[in-house]
Amino acid sequence: MKTILITGATSGIGKATAVAMAKHGHRLIICGRRTAVLDTLKEQLSSITEVFSLTFDVSCLQEVEAAINSLPEHWRTIDVLINNAGNAHGLEPLSEGNTADWDAMMDGNVKGLLYVSKMIIPGMKERTSGHIVNISSVAARQTYAFGVVYCASKKAVDAISEGMRLELTEFGIKVTNIQPGAVETDFSMVRFKGDEERARSVYAGYEALKAEDVAHAISYCVHAPAHVMISDLTIYPSAQSEPRTIYRKQ
Repeated sequence: MKTILITGATSGIGKATAVAMAKHGHRLIICGRRTAVLDTLKEQLSSITEVFSLTFDVSCLQEVEAAINSLPEHWRTIDVLINNAGNAHGLEPLSEGNTADWDAMMDGNVKGLLYVSKMIIPGMKERTSGHIVNISSVAARQTYAFGVVYCASKKAVDAISEGMRLELTEFGIKVTNIQPGAVETDFSMVRFKGDEERARSVYAGYEALKAEDVAHAISYCVHAPAHVMISDLTIYPSAQSEPRTIYRKQ
């Protein structure tokens, strides 16, 4: 049994991963910005495992520090960190981009991952064991027009993951970088600021990945034998061949 901290656990991949890990009997620290949603998930999963919840915004260093430091002593040995929290906002050319959207993506996708990791890594190094799973995107593999800042933020996740691996392997800490393709979650609803019709069109005409598909892949990486480290894992739905090429049924 491991103690696993998951950021962005209130929906999508994070929530599905929490469910998957609970079924394996691991203790969970579920994190997010919506206390009521965390409470509901905690109630749901507490029947099968121990669950602790923390409400904070990963992009705010003070909130991250206060939340992690508030953990009771018997919750402080974190074996696995899953950096899932992140966001996408807008789909416009740079010349028309909303700088608040840019800040939100860089703060959540990049700085948030760094802030949380900085709090957890020292304990892993001291124990000479641990596993960090970072959720990137196929957008890191190929930049696409109108998504430049989002792609840049996910390329940063790839670079950070590589740097972590270079720094942490000697301490017995595994680092895994997951790059999902199109996943049918509330991702597009957030990107298009609640435009349901536009969000639905992203997943029309083909079967996108489900959050559970990515959670299954994360679980595989976490449960690999001690001598096996999955460094990078790219997951596409079968209808997608690269970030902007999806074959849809007419």
